[in-house]
Amino acid sequence: MTHAGGAPATPPGQAGVSLARQLLLWVLVPQLVLWMAGGVATYKFAAGYANQAIDASLLQASRSLARQLKPIGNGLLIDFPRAAQDVLEADPADKLLYMVSAPPGQFILGNQSLPAPVLPGEDDAPTEPALNQPYFYDGVMPMHERSTRQAPSGQPLRLVALYLRFGEDAAAPQTMLVQVARSSANREELAQRILVDMLLPMSCLVLLMTVIVWLGIRAGLSPLARLRQQVEGRAPTDLAPLQLASAPRELWSLATAINTLLAAVQNTVATQKRFIGDAAHQLRTPLAGLKSQTEIALQSTSDPELRARLQRVHDSATRSAHLVNQLLTLARAEPESVMAQDRQHFDLQRLAQALTAEWVPRALKAQIDLGMDEHSTQPVWVHANALLIREALSNLIDNALHYAGTGSQVTVRVLPAPMTQQNLNRPMALLEVIDNGPGIPAGDQARVFERFVRATDAGNGCGLGLAIVQEIVERHEGQVTLNDAPPHGLCVRVVLPMAAPP
Repeated sequence: MTHAGGAPATPPGQAGVSLARQLLLWVLVPQLVLWMAGGVATYKFAAGYANQAIDASLLQASRSLARQLKPIGNGLLIDFPRAAQDVLEADPADKLLYMVSAPPGQFILGNQSLPAPVLPGEDDAPTEPALNQPYFYDGVMPMHERSTRQAPSGQPLRLVALYLRFGEDAAAPQTMLVQVARSSANREELAQRILVDMLLPMSCLVLLMTVIVWLGIRAGLSPLARLRQQVEGRAPTDLAPLQLASAPRELWSLATAINTLLAAVQNTVATQKRFIGDAAHQLRTPLAGLKSQTEIALQSTSDPELRARLQRVHDSATRSAHLVNQLLTLARAEPESVMAQDRQHFDLQRLAQALTAEWVPRALKAQIDLGMDEHSTQPVWVHANALLIREALSNLIDNALHYAGTGSQVTVRVLPAPMTQQNLNRPMALLEVIDNGPGIPAGDQARVFERFVRATDAGNGCGLGLAIVQEIVERHEGQVTLNDAPPHGLCVRVVLPMAAPP
């Protein structure tokens, strides 16, 4: 299949990506990137805020625990009643772990499995810890420790370490380390909840923005869709210019270029039509005169050789006159001519009967039985150009008489077409011309609709009859097909839209 210019049609599978999809993709990809970046940033901020809240509670708990340790001389009085322990372990799902060591590293109270604090610069050059200054760090409960009532081994922890001085001997003050820890699981859970609470409305906004962008893209590309519909919805021979009123500025140059091309093609077609029409009109008169002169010459001579030559001249003149008449009919069947001619309601059955009766004398002369189907009696109304439909039927009968052969039968039939899925909502009229001649080979049935193509060398046709029929039928939104007529022969079937009775 090719376009009018001869370029091969692009298969649907090789079409480019939709412009609307490309625009939507270029808009959505940055949105998704920003959404992911916003999720990561939100999680970082949420984890930071959770750490701050947990660190504040750990610091408060460590100072409260330190107040329960009272120095006496060079020792410590541990005033840590059961009620204070219950306060630290009030939440079963998030218990506070604690340990007191003095000097640091020598266990006194709490859970001795807590990891040691990490001091700044400890790896390279250990420094003395600052007193009364909290050190916050992350740790893990050692894996070699068995699970305890307070915390299972391997659990991540958030800890605070607080170094304090105690003792009444100023010359040898002692240092005490208070550590309080809390599971990091709650911190992660809090950060995740904040992340979910932030991403849910962000996701809804992204979805809403996507819908709005998609609607905006469709609205923005609607002029392009309307321009496409103008091209797709027209017949191949419709060369009317495109409507530019709705074309945006970006498409104005394209639409103008298409209109310029359509105008050039229309001018070329009009020039060819004028040439064919003028040439045919100019040839009709001399050909008619040539036929008359050869007929007179044939009647006035008795020389057999001269008569044979005159007869060949007469046959050539007759064939040329037929070709000229066919060219004129083809010019009248062109789309612009059909649109300019009036259409009316008429009974296709009655038209076929009258035209068949006119061709009966010629059929009898050729020893061919020509008639109407006896079952074709009911009126079949159509809205069409009666002159062109008459010309199409005349070509079909003429072809049948030319090629069916002596002794054959030619039948014309008109009736409403059977209802199918294709014409379920639009009744169609069926016109058939059936003969029991040699028919047309299946391989040539599609070619004979081309101009100047003949399936046989018999007769004096010019290969325009079926091309004219197809041109007329298609201009009336119909269809013409060739079918084999059993047991042998040809059935030319024409389908036209029916009209309501007047």
